[in-house]
Amino acid sequence: MPPDRIHSSRSLLQRRKSLTTTLQAMIDGLIVLATVYYALYNAQGFISTLDAVFMITLLAIMGVTYDQMGIYRQYGGLIRSARKLFFAWSTSFAITLFIFIMAQYFDQLSRPVLGAIFAISFTGQLANRWILMAFRLQSAHSNVDKNNVLLVGGGPLVKHLFDNINGNPWIPEKAIGRIRTGPEDDDAEMPVPVLGDRADIIDVVRNHHVRTVYIAVSLENSHLVEELYQGLANENIDIHWIPNIYSLDLINHSVKEMAGLPLLTLSESPLIGNHLLFKAIEDRVIASLALLLLSPLMLIVALLIKLDSPGPVIFRQSRTGWNGKEFYIWKFRSMRMHETRDGELKQATKDDDRITRIGRFIRKTSIDELPQLFNVLSGKMSLVGPRPHAIEHNSDYDQRIRAYMTRHRIKPGITGLAQINGHRGETATLDKMKKRVEYDMQYINNWSFWLDIEILIKTIPALLRDEAY
Repeated sequence: MPPDRIHSSRSLLQRRKSLTTTLQAMIDGLIVLATVYYALYNAQGFISTLDAVFMITLLAIMGVTYDQMGIYRQYGGLIRSARKLFFAWSTSFAITLFIFIMAQYFDQLSRPVLGAIFAISFTGQLANRWILMAFRLQSAHSNVDKNNVLLVGGGPLVKHLFDNINGNPWIPEKAIGRIRTGPEDDDAEMPVPVLGDRADIIDVVRNHHVRTVYIAVSLENSHLVEELYQGLANENIDIHWIPNIYSLDLINHSVKEMAGLPLLTLSESPLIGNHLLFKAIEDRVIASLALLLLSPLMLIVALLIKLDSPGPVIFRQSRTGWNGKEFYIWKFRSMRMHETRDGELKQATKDDDRITRIGRFIRKTSIDELPQLFNVLSGKMSLVGPRPHAIEHNSDYDQRIRAYMTRHRIKPGITGLAQINGHRGETATLDKMKKRVEYDMQYINNWSFWLDIEILIKTIPALLRDEAY
């Protein structure tokens, strides 16, 4: 391939912005700017340099935050959009206030004025969405100026594209149907109309005045992309390729750029860059506060364990951690001292006679997990993440559950998404372990600071259930 076919003066990764979303972002900025200016001027009769800095800082942080949270890239209905907007606006406002607090300028800002700015700006942005959404919905129902779109392929991805293109009033396109690439695309229950086979694609494009084609073929048919592209190149239409990779067990998948080329990431730990820093700060701050508050309880439990049965207070066991590295997990000992039979590690069961009197209580309430706060401080664990399993169990389940070990692409946690959804304690059947792993994968693919906070809050009522013993 000639060098000029690879190297380009621009990035291959281009963000597509419609006129509507650009207009929406500009109006949001003007609403905030006008609200801040009016509120400050009305309160004090002038705009100071500090006020101007506040406006510029708020707008800059708002731009970055809204971009990171995809405020103008996704549509999910007015209620969902309002919820996302409130979260993004609250985050932007809080970060701005935090900066002014750290700079010791916060005392120069009026609390009532700040409250008015927050409420009026949010209401204005919400009204902006409602007006634009009403306009777009009216246009969507009339199908005016909608470009016809043709999909190529079959399966869930094509259905997802069909539903989202036709169900999103912000997209000026209408999906009219799909082209089969072979017998594997046959699906009687697929609600997407079949307009023809590969050999018919040019006639379909011309007869239906198609302006855009989305190629979404399966991995085994990816060789068809070049054939389809070459056949459509002279039709003066937009052609997009969406690799159908969703048959794979994807881990924190994303699209990036490497040396000017698009990079499709199939598996990657979410703990990279700023995410790793935020996770570490979150863990150490909350773990330190928890240890400070819970240290009296931990001392009492340690004394009761020592009085209840002979043996050490702390139980230490090797577990598999982040990226497959082994570490020693710490727990309050809840069982009598015993030896494993034939090297087999047996999970605790409901009426397990190995569990001590105090052990049964601390296991049911998860107090036995509190020493893991020290694992968190050392960086081996996190407050939230997939529960670390014994190495012997990992070796067993790795052979029986597909992609089981990918749950180690993030730090193991004291609590997790699986635990708050009823999968805490013994996994007596293979199906139960599969469900736990599904929740672990869901957590890894959707990790965020706020998801961690939500899980920590929901862990408290989860402890009142009876899954653990």
